[in-house]
Amino acid sequence: MKLRKKLLWGLVALAAAGLLAWALMPAPVPVSAAEVESGPFVESVDEEGRTRLRDSFTVSAPISGYLQRVTLEVGDAVEQGQVVFRMEPHPAPALDARSMEQAREGLSAARSRLEAARAELETQQAEATFAAAEFERYRKLRERELISATEMDRVRSVRDRQRAAVRAAENAVDVARFEVESARAFLDIASGQRPDEDQPVLEVRTPAAGLVLTRHRCCEGAIAAGDPVLEVGHLDDLEVQVDLLSMDAVRVRQDMRVRITGWGGDETLAARVRRVEPAGFTKVSALGVDEQRVPVIIDFGDVEAAAEWLGVGFRVEAEFLLWEGEDVIQIPTSALFRSEDHWAVFVVQNGRAALRRVETGRRSGMITQILGGLETGEVVVTHPGDRVRDGVRVEPELRG
Repeated sequence: MKLRKKLLWGLVALAAAGLLAWALMPAPVPVSAAEVESGPFVESVDEEGRTRLRDSFTVSAPISGYLQRVTLEVGDAVEQGQVVFRMEPHPAPALDARSMEQAREGLSAARSRLEAARAELETQQAEATFAAAEFERYRKLRERELISATEMDRVRSVRDRQRAAVRAAENAVDVARFEVESARAFLDIASGQRPDEDQPVLEVRTPAAGLVLTRHRCCEGAIAAGDPVLEVGHLDDLEVQVDLLSMDAVRVRQDMRVRITGWGGDETLAARVRRVEPAGFTKVSALGVDEQRVPVIIDFGDVEAAAEWLGVGFRVEAEFLLWEGEDVIQIPTSALFRSEDHWAVFVVQNGRAALRRVETGRRSGMITQILGGLETGEVVVTHPGDRVRDGVRVEPELRG
């Protein structure tokens, strides 16, 4: 009887000890976990870009003048050689009262010079008539040998000089007449208005077919030589420029595949790298850090389909596909940490965290390729905290 009681009390003591040990045992650490997967893997570089045209044409004013109103609007189609705007000479400037009075006096003076020139012409014509008659008289006397040859030459010279004087007087009359006409025209059109009569018009044509991309001037007015009026281009030349960090640009190669997203539609547009420019530039980031950027030019796979939605200067997201693989073992990058100069992860085994070294490969965003140390289907701890150590009990919560 006493032995039975002792056994009973012994069992009670063991149960109490077990309960006490269980109560004092630390609870499992709750952790987030992910399963090691095998599937397609893409290493890429993402960067924002802008659409542009490979070739565009700026139509400028070839000379200074007065621009007529530009009727073309942005988006209008033009053909090669089509007249896109017209120019005419500058209108004469308006004169103040003093300048107008001086112009009138100038016209009166020009008319007086014209009358004086005409009078001088009449005088020279009379002298020339007399010299011609004198020459005829002396010629008859010379035929009869009544005068010497020297005297005959002197009369001939006088006649010739008078003829030349008449031509000079005629030219002087023409010059005076032109001065009168110029002074009269200056007064007639010096009001700041364009004359009603027809003016010579310069028609400027586009060098290429396409669409009007930009209209720098629309209204009539004075324009200087070289000032831009229109910019013309064709959306078949649409391309994308992406300014990559130089450390990413060195990994990009010609003809590399690119996926265009983030342009506003659900479709992913296929493209390829046409050129990585050889010269970079410095750009200040939003945080005020100097960055070395390299322009990368991308061609659309189907530029006609892209042009249906996109235009010039549109924002897009470009994903450069640096490397692609099938059946690649991969885990979230957040599961990795450094342990004794090696990459390691915590693998969940029998409810406990087991430290394991792994060999990593390529990275793409939040995913890392695993070359060795893990098998498909194993569970690893993501974002391991200070409480997670080798052998610690864990309570994993799998996340996709």
